[in-house]
Amino acid sequence: MSADLVQRTVAFCRELRGRGMTVTTGHAIDAVRALRCAGMESRQRAYLSLRCVLMARPEEADVFDEAFEAFFSAPVASARDGVVRVHKRPPPRDPAVPSLSSWGEEGGGTDGEEPEPVPAASDMPAVAQKDFSTFGADELAEIQRLAAGIARRLAARPSRRWAAANRGRRIDLRRTMRRALIEPIDLRFRRRKPRKTRIVAICDVSGSMDLYSRFLLQFLYALQGTVARVESFVFSTVLRRVTGVLQQPDYAQVLRGLASEVHDWSGGTRIGECLAAFNQDWGKLIDGRTVVVILSDGWDTGEPTLLGAEMEILRRRSRRLIWLNPLLGSPDYEPLTQGMQAALPHVSVFAPAHNLAALRALERHLLA
Repeated sequence: MSADLVQRTVAFCRELRGRGMTVTTGHAIDAVRALRCAGMESRQRAYLSLRCVLMARPEEADVFDEAFEAFFSAPVASARDGVVRVHKRPPPRDPAVPSLSSWGEEGGGTDGEEPEPVPAASDMPAVAQKDFSTFGADELAEIQRLAAGIARRLAARPSRRWAAANRGRRIDLRRTMRRALIEPIDLRFRRRKPRKTRIVAICDVSGSMDLYSRFLLQFLYALQGTVARVESFVFSTVLRRVTGVLQQPDYAQVLRGLASEVHDWSGGTRIGECLAAFNQDWGKLIDGRTVVVILSDGWDTGEPTLLGAEMEILRRRSRRLIWLNPLLGSPDYEPLTQGMQAALPHVSVFAPAHNLAALRALERHLLA
């Protein structure tokens, strides 16, 4: 909303109050809204819109007309008698008195800052296209930098709720009008509250994921280090909560902690049973703001029916259910395993996770 429009509406409301008319904060807010609907092109429409909102009694008609002409200098048609009163030579206008035609031209508000654009995969360095299965230990830093950038943007993501602010682009109309009618104009602003998205990540560390789980956990480690509302779990045949382990300051300590906590690392895979354990023991972590991310290739030795049922529970409780499969990065891959077939009907997003570019694309899904 234009700050100029608000300021000039307040100034005109003060003019009316100075002439003895009763103009409340609510009237001033309605006046701004009426002008936004009527538009600034027609002086007559603006006059009628303001008169409709700000004039409460017929005996105030002359006072309103005089105030309007004094404020805007050019003649208007009186809605009382239908006659257009025309001055042969309009009196010179005080430069300090605003012209109606300029209302709304200066400034302008938006609901928030534009989000930082997500670069396309083709704009990223060659390492972004490199499969994690060919990564060396020296390239782990790339994953950490990527996750840190995503985490910062997640933390700054605005929600649909508003909060009072001293600065910004979105004017808080009610607070501004309430103060402006009794004090010199002091614009009050509001901005969107940060969206408090919770992320629950469940990472497969079974034998078939050996080439990828190390790098995906590095990603979770960096993400959890920046965003407070991240819960991390790993599974093979048994589910383990590793949020505390991933809070270690050094990734070497994290790996040692995982080795001591997760005894079935590189073992078999029972996805359905592990998700059942999560829903039973940790389901309270999931609500309408939670994005659940499962990182797995879908190879499962458990019962597909159980997997499908537990996926349905997760999907129903969460805001979004994302399944990241490293094998999806291969052009020849098709999700034909029983596990994937059982899971896919309940998945919001099915995406690859085999390189940095794929993880970078994950940001769009987390912020959606």
